[in-house]
Amino acid sequence: MRAWVLTDGKPGDEQPCLGVAEAVADHVEKRRVIPRRPWVWLAPWGPLDPRDAPDRFGSPIAPTGEGWPDLVVAAGRRVVPHLRRIRAASGGRTITVFLRDARAGSGFADIIWVPEHDRLRGPNVIVTPTSPHRINPVRLAAARAAPPLVPASVTGPRVAVLFGGDTRHARFTEEDIDRLAAGLARLRAEGAVLLATASRRTPERLKLAVRAICHYLWDGTGDNPYISLLAQAEALVVTADSTNMVGEAVATGRPVMVFEPSGGRRKTRAFLDRLTALGAIRPFSGRLERYCYTPIDSTPEVAGAIEALAATRHILRREAERDGPIVARVTNGRMR
Repeated sequence: MRAWVLTDGKPGDEQPCLGVAEAVADHVEKRRVIPRRPWVWLAPWGPLDPRDAPDRFGSPIAPTGEGWPDLVVAAGRRVVPHLRRIRAASGGRTITVFLRDARAGSGFADIIWVPEHDRLRGPNVIVTPTSPHRINPVRLAAARAAPPLVPASVTGPRVAVLFGGDTRHARFTEEDIDRLAAGLARLRAEGAVLLATASRRTPERLKLAVRAICHYLWDGTGDNPYISLLAQAEALVVTADSTNMVGEAVATGRPVMVFEPSGGRRKTRAFLDRLTALGAIRPFSGRLERYCYTPIDSTPEVAGAIEALAATRHILRREAERDGPIVARVTNGRMR
């Protein structure tokens, strides 16, 4: 299976799409779109930017010499017009998947995934507690076999600390930063070995506050050791500003202690409450929590739906080819 990942380049959109595509496809190609004004203002309901039409030179959705891909996994409202065009131009042969609610209904893609706290529902809508992602047992096992981030001579339970940062809905106030730093200091005093990584959104004040507390803090050079932290940790501290990051943490099956900065929104609260009810997360209090739960991972569910649809379409095409032109007009559930 050949797949495209179609986004405007935001990591929070592209990484979940890659996780789904890599779970089912042999070859995955990233395609990024940057629609111009006024078309970007009209998305997701408006037409495709004419410059991006698949027959135009340099189009981000131009088919290759092999034709249209078998699968397109997309996210972000700006790419909805592009996804519609691919679906139509491929004659419905390309399976189209969209992650999250684009506020455009459920009819523009073959499969749509949304988190439980979103309202969109439908026969082609998959609903799970956490987002799809690229964290899987194979990658975790490989990362566990890699050299440790701190020497084995530094004894104590390894605790990964995953920092996010300010968003439109949540901000790390001075009080929040002091509260988080104090909690991490108590955790270290209890004997925990703290291994931390920050994001592009992490405030510099937060990095400075925890630099002396953590045994390891990624300095931004080289590859981000994010997967190694997830794999080597016996427990995790995660900031709640990123639901993707919390969702990836609970895929490990390790205790996940969540720190909530100021602000937040209703959807984030519902997400955290659901994972708390499932026994996967607890609030961060500066103590090392020890408990067990079944790892939570929605990626296989979305991948399974894609594989089932691909198998059904393959059977329909074989029957159409066997039974002749009359049946060939009815494929993919619609008249041609």
